[in-house]
Amino acid sequence: MKRVYIIILILFAGFTGVMAQNLDDALRYSQVFYGGTARFMSMGGAFTALGGDISSLSQNPAGLGVYRSSEISVTPQLFHIKTDAGFHGTSSDYMYNFNLNQAGFVSNLIKRDVQSGLVSLNFGYSFNKTNNLHQSMRIEGISPYSSMADSWADNNYNVHYTDITGAAGLAYDSWVIDTVTGTGGAQYGTVFSNYGDDGASVYGQTVKRLVSYEGYTGEHAISFGGNISNKFFFGGTLGISRLKYTSHYQHLESTSLDLNSGFKNFTYTDHYEDEGTGYTLKFGAIYKPIEALRIGFAFHSPTWYRINEYLYEDISSNFNGGEHYEYADEPTRFSYRLATPFRALFGVAYQVKKFALLSADYEFVDYSTAKFSDAGDDWDYSGENDVIKNSLKAANNFRIGGEFRLDKLYLRTGYGYYGKAFKSGEANEDLNYNSISFGTGFRDQNFSIDLGYTHMANSQNYLLYSCYTESATSNMDIYRNMFTVTFGYKF
Repeated sequence: MKRVYIIILILFAGFTGVMAQNLDDALRYSQVFYGGTARFMSMGGAFTALGGDISSLSQNPAGLGVYRSSEISVTPQLFHIKTDAGFHGTSSDYMYNFNLNQAGFVSNLIKRDVQSGLVSLNFGYSFNKTNNLHQSMRIEGISPYSSMADSWADNNYNVHYTDITGAAGLAYDSWVIDTVTGTGGAQYGTVFSNYGDDGASVYGQTVKRLVSYEGYTGEHAISFGGNISNKFFFGGTLGISRLKYTSHYQHLESTSLDLNSGFKNFTYTDHYEDEGTGYTLKFGAIYKPIEALRIGFAFHSPTWYRINEYLYEDISSNFNGGEHYEYADEPTRFSYRLATPFRALFGVAYQVKKFALLSADYEFVDYSTAKFSDAGDDWDYSGENDVIKNSLKAANNFRIGGEFRLDKLYLRTGYGYYGKAFKSGEANEDLNYNSISFGTGFRDQNFSIDLGYTHMANSQNYLLYSCYTESATSNMDIYRNMFTVTFGYKF
């Protein structure tokens, strides 16, 4: 029975962020929250049918065909994220990040003074941030039931001590775990049970995990779009996506209890960096059956990434007798490939004379189709892909937005819902994201300035480790605040 449990435990380990190329990585690089101009964001990103905004190049390239003139814009952003983490108590942490959220231009290639046939053909380029990955978390509490050391001991049940590797091997070298007497060197106890000699473990240690994430995913959208008879707009985009991501955490456990092992504290560090480039194709259309109504559709192919990874881990331990141990694995570099899911978008927009615009989007994305593959090292990713297929599912995303015009002043608002990606029964089966946004803009002749504010919130479970006695989980509430300003010029 315990053998079955250990197999399940190893699968769970892929959810903690400790192992490379796991479900979390696939989901992180597949999620898109469509950053862009302040106007785009303050209207909730509901531009599938609306167009006429440079950010739509990454959403529905047919929006490029709506343009009647050339334009250039740049959008800096202040990003703030706050995380409340519950683990036998509540701890909070936050991070600020100043970044370039969007920059691009649109240029008229063909512009004809006709009412039928090809009216215009435009070229556009825009860099759009698709996900800001910065986050800082502090998890702290008194653990009454288990230790991360238990997960290393349980994961290596029936593995001879000469064969254990990774973090468990470092824990063995630093005397955080050791073989249980009389088991032939293939079962392990921890410092909390004096390596099995005391029978029951004595917990009550302070557990502290400090987590830092940095990075982003962003897309360079190279697009063409046209206008036929002022009724049908079409477009295509070659997306060149870039991702940069650094995950670093320190897991500290310390006790003031007088344990027979003499244990005082240990610190485990896990660090990895991902950097990659991906390519995708996007096609879209907008149809205007009457002057006030627009109907839009877009299709995004998977993004095919090649990702280079660098990782290392180390551990140090201290004992009451003054003994200090510190060990580290050799840093590792390797590459892998990831294909993200395709996306299908549908939108409707309605214009109320020159006073208001109302827009709504629906987006379908099946996260279970994300797939890892090797990048030349012949590694078999079938196990990781099975976990993705069995744990993730299709999600439905909705966005709505409105804009109201008062002469040269514009008022905007929007809402976004990004649906559940995990199947029923998973630890994060209820994970979804909700955003609400507001903004204003000013236009005078060729110059424009837009301001936007977006608040996005979600709750999720973070697994620190899993062992025979429990899954040590932190319940998190995460709040993102994005302050965006766009400077635009038409010519």
